[in-house]
Amino acid sequence: MRALTRGAAPLGLMLAAPALAHAGHDHFASPGWTWDPWIIVPIVSTGMLFMRGWWILSTRSTHGRRRLVLRGLCFAAGWLTMAGALISPLHAAGERSFTAHMVEHELLMLVAAPLIVAAHPLSAMLWAFPAGARRAIGAVSASVPVSATFRFLSGAAAATVLQAATLWVWHMPALFDLALAHDGWHAAQHLSFIVSALLFWTAMLGRRGAGSGAPGARALAAFCLLLTSIVTGALGALMAFSQSPWYSGYARLAERSFGLGPAEDQQIAGLIMWIPGGLVHAVAALLLFRTVLVPRSARHAC
Repeated sequence: MRALTRGAAPLGLMLAAPALAHAGHDHFASPGWTWDPWIIVPIVSTGMLFMRGWWILSTRSTHGRRRLVLRGLCFAAGWLTMAGALISPLHAAGERSFTAHMVEHELLMLVAAPLIVAAHPLSAMLWAFPAGARRAIGAVSASVPVSATFRFLSGAAAATVLQAATLWVWHMPALFDLALAHDGWHAAQHLSFIVSALLFWTAMLGRRGAGSGAPGARALAAFCLLLTSIVTGALGALMAFSQSPWYSGYARLAERSFGLGPAEDQQIAGLIMWIPGGLVHAVAALLLFRTVLVPRSARHAC
């Protein structure tokens, strides 16, 4: 090798909207900030909705203020990470470098998504709407088709399979090159990554996963995290050990990829998916396994 909560479903579509924008860029220009309104408007709107709803809740809450503050901090960290990944020069650099593109995807899926899910933001965002609108949104969310579909997709097994399939299918050379060549397919790729990540972390951190007090639910979430670490690590390792580039779209731009050759660019991208990416899932799995195997009293004594 040459180089080394219940609102998650509708919220996921709202948060994924910025990723749909992939307007054409000059692949050979120096990376700059992305001020595409299709990215800026959804990001700013989402942040303002949460801020308004959170503020209303904070003025009415007499108990659980510490938890509300933690939720606000989690959302702010996830929102800033998502905004930085999609607006900063990293986004534009991803147009010509697979390594930069991989960093962008890892930030969205491994940092922004779990932080946003941990904030349980829909309950806060709902308070940004008038009472009538809140009731209407609640009725739609509680309807059988919506609630049943969400329960299935946010189940640990289904969400794990969905995210793994999404990663492996979109990294097939034919589909990845299609995404690089056409804005619409690239939008579908980003949308798939973000929505599958939001569903996955909802399954891991939500009421039926790590957030559940049931040892069985936490053990299942830990197993799914460990399996995801292996599955994503295997894909990254295949990229890292490959001596030839998989994607013709990046191979044609290799001389412009910050001095890296096509194989080197892919190898570094593979390492990023394999080591940091796999490590996040593995560490989360070990922490969850510890909560199952070690009694609460023993954990507090440590």
